[in-house]
Amino acid sequence: MTERLYYHDSYLKEFEAGVVSAERAVGAAAAGERWNVVLDRTAFYPTSGGQPHDLGTLGGARVLEVMDGDDGNIVHVVEGNVTKGWLADWAVHGAIDWARRFDHMQQHTGQHLLSATFIELFQFPTVSFHLGRDACTIDLETNALSTEQLEAAERRANEIVFEDRPVTIRFGSAEELARDGARKEVNREGTLRAIVIEEFDLQPCGGTHVTRTGKIGTILLRGAEKAKKNWRVEFVCGERARAAARRDRELLVQTARQMGCGPAELPAMVARGIEERQANHRSRQRLLEELVSVEALTMLAFRSTQEKTGGTRTLARIFNDADADYMRMLAGKLVAEPGVRVLFASRAGGQIVFAQTPGLGGDLGALLREMVTAAGGKGGGTKDFAQGNVPDGRGLEGFMEKAGDRLRE
Repeated sequence: MTERLYYHDSYLKEFEAGVVSAERAVGAAAAGERWNVVLDRTAFYPTSGGQPHDLGTLGGARVLEVMDGDDGNIVHVVEGNVTKGWLADWAVHGAIDWARRFDHMQQHTGQHLLSATFIELFQFPTVSFHLGRDACTIDLETNALSTEQLEAAERRANEIVFEDRPVTIRFGSAEELARDGARKEVNREGTLRAIVIEEFDLQPCGGTHVTRTGKIGTILLRGAEKAKKNWRVEFVCGERARAAARRDRELLVQTARQMGCGPAELPAMVARGIEERQANHRSRQRLLEELVSVEALTMLAFRSTQEKTGGTRTLARIFNDADADYMRMLAGKLVAEPGVRVLFASRAGGQIVFAQTPGLGGDLGALLREMVTAAGGKGGGTKDFAQGNVPDGRGLEGFMEKAGDRLRE
């Protein structure tokens, strides 16, 4: 069983260990000569409990992944031939990627503090934790979470950070930890490792943590969203919080500059822009409806190429740049008249619209579906109104001619 050095000292950056086994990785993961190495002791943290594994080197070879193996061993996936450059007695020097490790320590300890804060203030338990590359999340067991609650939790958590309370490690059974007020019950036998934030939180955990709350750095809540029955809160700590705040500020300043105002005036400018866009949209819709009405009257009254069969007028037209919305509106106006059938297509996107006055014979949905499928497109609809598209708008003349032939049949 691998001795886990990080259990007692998360600040251990380098260590010496003996090699228990080293086997060449098999399968697709073996590309580029990879080995699975088990040591008698290690400071490398394996992926577990929502925290990613450490990176670093073993004997100068890059450690690509660290994972829990069988029988309590930790497996290090190492790049390169591990038998070269290592000592004859199979001793090896390990070095942790400290920047990555310390970042994970800040985020994970910040999560403990934040989860304890939501319990203290609102009795919202944490049901899951994820430490991502750019941000972290906790899922809270609650049906509702307000902005005011987020702000209160952020403020209280940072109070504990600024008090610089000790963060210590203790060991005990599940019963002992529960008796002493562990935040979350753990159903495991034997001796458990727990993290203690002085007079604030006790939680069983095997992860790596800072030694004082002040080393977490600022805790910044980035937002929250509903996640199934729970609420997911995104947060960052330490250097991540500083970098996120800087990015947010730069984005705000850049956006304000593009809007021709100062950052403080940006909300009002955005609100005004939304109002103007909505007004323009309403105006555009009114003009579009007027245009559609005029074009429909023109087509019904003067279109010389319309085909009349058995009292039914078939109006066929290929547009150069009309979109599907316009063709649907125009078709709707036309087929509101008795005895009208419409075959529309547009070279812009290969859009197709077939429509007819309700009660006319034939199934335009079936016809359109058959034709666009044969042309490599897709679509469908009812017997009186159908739409779709074909991939090549350049071949619409033949498509429309065939559609007319099928209707005549």
